[in-house]
Amino acid sequence: MADSLTITLAQVNPTVGDIAGNVSLIKAARAEAAKGGADLVVFPELTVSGYPPEDLVYRPSFLDAVAAAVEALAALTGDGGPGLLVGAPWREKGDTYNAVLLLDGGKISASRFKHHLPNYGVFDEFRVFAAGPAPGPMVFRGVRLGVMICEDMWFDDVAETLAESGAELLIVPNGSPFELDKPDVRITHAVARVTETRLPLIYLNTIGGQDDLAFDGGGFVLNSDRSLAVQMPWWRSEIRLTTWRRNNGSGWVCAAQAPAAPGDRLENVYQAMVVALRDYVTKNRFPGVVLGLSGGIDSALAAAVAADALGPDKVHCVMMPSPYTSDDSLEDAAAVAKLLGVGLDTIDIAPAMKAYAAMLAPAFAGTEPGITEENIQSRARGVTLMALSNKFGKMVLSTGNKSEMSTGYATLYGDMCGGYAVLKDVYKTTVFAISRWRNAHKPAGALGPKGPVMPERVITKPPTAELRANQKDEDSLPPYDVLDGILKGLIEGEMGITAVAARGFDEALVRRVYKMLKTAEYKRRQAPPGVKITQIAFGRDYRYPITNGFLDEL
Repeated sequence: MADSLTITLAQVNPTVGDIAGNVSLIKAARAEAAKGGADLVVFPELTVSGYPPEDLVYRPSFLDAVAAAVEALAALTGDGGPGLLVGAPWREKGDTYNAVLLLDGGKISASRFKHHLPNYGVFDEFRVFAAGPAPGPMVFRGVRLGVMICEDMWFDDVAETLAESGAELLIVPNGSPFELDKPDVRITHAVARVTETRLPLIYLNTIGGQDDLAFDGGGFVLNSDRSLAVQMPWWRSEIRLTTWRRNNGSGWVCAAQAPAAPGDRLENVYQAMVVALRDYVTKNRFPGVVLGLSGGIDSALAAAVAADALGPDKVHCVMMPSPYTSDDSLEDAAAVAKLLGVGLDTIDIAPAMKAYAAMLAPAFAGTEPGITEENIQSRARGVTLMALSNKFGKMVLSTGNKSEMSTGYATLYGDMCGGYAVLKDVYKTTVFAISRWRNAHKPAGALGPKGPVMPERVITKPPTAELRANQKDEDSLPPYDVLDGILKGLIEGEMGITAVAARGFDEALVRRVYKMLKTAEYKRRQAPPGVKITQIAFGRDYRYPITNGFLDEL
């Protein structure tokens, strides 16, 4: 019976569908772990396939490739080096499971299947996987390992079954997407499982961006007394060696290490945007991004995120003035570009506005200029950015925020153009707060400059789309601090009109915002993806019908 164990935790960044690339990550982590004398290397949920694989799981050729990769990794362990605990979609007896496979001694020595399949929010695992039975321990070199896959830790039955069947150590591989306050929820569930079973627990999460999800890492180890032995960093890959000893009477104990420092809420939001954008651009092989830089706060923050994610040399900004663009906006856009070190071109859209006015004059005869003409400006800018993208290959980055997406205060095929919307799940009030935070902090791993990334005036001036003379956002919307409070109640709180009004908001205003939220659903269906930040993000989390006659009074 072993009295010591060295377990390496591989907090890695796989790519969905890139099986060969993911196998290379696994091999590299194993080679590094072997140098430290590791017995076992643990990887996050579904590392072989990437997470979430979605409907790739339906393709037999995909599952064949995964199986071949796992068999090859298993053969690798025949060299007497570290064993591997890897996640993969796995077929058995006609069903496909979200599985963890123990590879050791040149073979697949054990497999366990996810018991609780999440089917809420961003998760659709019931759609593609079968639920596995309550698992028993895996035996690895004389040690009984209790493996719970992600959601299995959120319930007490799996841990209880493992403890009652002799598990000595709990291991939880995860593909847990970031959202605000999620790290606290994870640790709460982990502490509950340790308290119930009196067993130590390893929690390992994946890292990186996958479409509209960001994975923040932050793996940790709790000893059986609930003390934190290991805290891995957030927002970056790391291979971490942990050492374990069997103590008579108290089971396995992990040697304590200095913990990584957690980031605050604003830093986590910013890092989520950076990591998600970086992986979206690089994993899809775009050479960089192009975006409209208006002199306003949304585009300034989006440009800062892009510079930090990709490096200033891969960010191209375009100022597209109209007759309504102020000198302040021209100056502020130039100042933002200079502070960030990004390229900035100026392309005047006035000729396009004149051409559209002349072209549409016969059809518009007898009507007054209004929102239609404002939208033409926005669409002229969208056409300009898409033309630059088509010509030079850089992806258009949309700069709209969640307050605008919620209320429809955005132009379809105009400022909503783009391949990715970096602020899509960030309310306007949070945009202000994060902009101030970034001016005072450069986050770890950022490729952009130190110091301020936008002039103070960009943050303090009244927001405006500048589509007509003297326009302000508050001409069309409530003040953002009021608007965002109402929206959070309607969206994240899933509350009705009366309940939101009871929080102290004017009921007529709540009804107006509710109507805007409901009416704009058709626009959101056509919006580009953007990283999930809040508990309920537009997209996978928020699936309301466009044609919808229900009025939520309560």
